Amino acid sequence: MSISIPGTVVVFDYGEVISVTPSEADRTALAGIAGGDAEQFWPAYWRHRNALDQGTLTIQQYWRGIERELGESWEDATIHRLWLADFRSWLTIDHDTLQVLLDLKAGGTRLALLSNAGRDFGSYFRHGTLGDLFEKVFVSGELGTVKPSADIFEHVMAELGVTPEQTVFIDNKAENVEGAEALGIAGHVYTSAADLRAYLQGLAA
Repeated sequence: MSISIPGTVVVFDYGEVISVTPSEADRTALAGIAGGDAEQFWPAYWRHRNALDQGTLTIQQYWRGIERELGESWEDATIHRLWLADFRSWLTIDHDTLQVLLDLKAGGTRLALLSNAGRDFGSYFRHGTLGDLFEKVFVSGELGTVKPSADIFEHVMAELGVTPEQTVFIDNKAENVEGAEALGIAGHVYTSAADLRAYLQGLAA
């Protein structure tokens, strides 16, 4: 069933909205490549993530920072394996959310993607099949700023040629939605595809 919201751009987050949370098997595999104590690995993984997403760290610098924090000594091949396992863990798509995107597209609703992610995800977002759904793709690592900063939302609206009143933002993190709402953008905190569909159908009514 198509969903038509004329005069509006719906801007979607990617991670844990369009994609599913990495599985326990994915997490175990990644920590296993790193070696050492998994209890120490995950705090280090997230502690350095914001800088990677903001584009102030390269992928190599990101993993080498974790390596130093953990007191490990990784060969170059280990860095490649860590990057690949991590990248792949974020690629699984929520099929129900995908159907919402397809229904919006079928209804002629304008769509854009705004993700806090490293630059390496830009090509996947734009040139994989998801790229066919979005008018524009915005990747924080390419822009040098991250959600929920006002400047990233202002950049997105300027590129899309819309006002806050013409923009809807979907994200699984309340702080990111609140950042958008502070600018007058309508926001929805994603919890499930069913709730998302109900919210968007309410806007279309």
